[in-house]
Amino acid sequence: MRGALVKLMKRISLFVFVLTFCFFAAGAAVHAADRKKPRPAVSWGECGRQKAAWYKTPEAMRIADDVLFYQADIGGWYKNDGSIHPSGSAATEQLSDVEKRRHKESLMQRKYPCTLDNDATHSEMRYLAKVAAATGRRKYKDGFLKGVHYLLKAQYPSGGWPQFYPLRPGYSSRITINDGAMIGAIAVLADVANRRQPYDLADEALRARCKDSVRKGLQCILKCQIVVKDRKTAWCQQHDEITLKPAQGRVSENPSISGAESVGVVRFLMTIERPSAEVIDAVKGAVGWFDEVKITGTRVITVEDETVPGGRDRRVVNDPKAGPIWARYYEIGTNRPMFIEQGVVKYSLAELSHKHRLGHRWIGGRWPERLLEVEYPAWRARVTQE
Repeated sequence: MRGALVKLMKRISLFVFVLTFCFFAAGAAVHAADRKKPRPAVSWGECGRQKAAWYKTPEAMRIADDVLFYQADIGGWYKNDGSIHPSGSAATEQLSDVEKRRHKESLMQRKYPCTLDNDATHSEMRYLAKVAAATGRRKYKDGFLKGVHYLLKAQYPSGGWPQFYPLRPGYSSRITINDGAMIGAIAVLADVANRRQPYDLADEALRARCKDSVRKGLQCILKCQIVVKDRKTAWCQQHDEITLKPAQGRVSENPSISGAESVGVVRFLMTIERPSAEVIDAVKGAVGWFDEVKITGTRVITVEDETVPGGRDRRVVNDPKAGPIWARYYEIGTNRPMFIEQGVVKYSLAELSHKHRLGHRWIGGRWPERLLEVEYPAWRARVTQE
């Protein structure tokens, strides 16, 4: 009996040994396969900045096919939020066809599946145009033109674009300059209207519609520019789609003058060939305002502080050697930097709760720096020569 028990124990030990060996061998094989699995050569953010020859590669076309797959029937795309297309990495080749279909179905079930937020729609359109130009394949051109029709449909009669279309209730239905939404839309349509390669894909009828859309959009931009005591300043993150006045965004985005988003507006205005006197005045007014509201002798730092959650805090300190910085929001009429919590305006970063001090870049941005130092002087020299 004892001998039989010993034999049984030996067999069990051998079985456990074999099972353990197989388990680790399988794990090693998986890791080896992972090491061999091709990784995406470029991220989605880098896809639009490649050399022309890259856009005819199999990798570029694979990504373009994914972009087409996630295009909504109405012609737009959802924002690149990490849950769907192509977001972060262009590695959708790691999804099976079944997984892709599930992602697409999930997207289409969203009540508001198309947006200009987070560079959505116009960045996909620009990518498709580049692949269309490189490969000559009609499907990429068709996807781009479908996006053009979407942008034309999404534009308000007043000339602006909302953050979401079909319209999502609340602040998202305002004319949205925030996160480059309106400027992203009007800029790509301007490239179509002006036959700028590789966006010269529209026939004359559609190009004429784009030209009219850009004209209305430009007039909207000029009318939205905030004027204080007969002086042109800059723009709010959101404007009312009818009155064009500065409008409330999220709860801590009160009507104000933006030290960040306004930079993109000025850069677009400076791309206009043979600008009118009105456009030139708008650029000069905004640049003058940027220069007026810059903050000097101040630095924003993150410090270690064990008395607050997470052990980190953000503070504004004096530093005579610091370069100019700007605030995200300025009070209309006073140009005082605004720090907003639950809709309540405060006038220093220290007055905000710890969570809000860290949760938003209220001050310390250098958004207009290159505009003032390099881009505007070059633009002014060009305009003067014309």
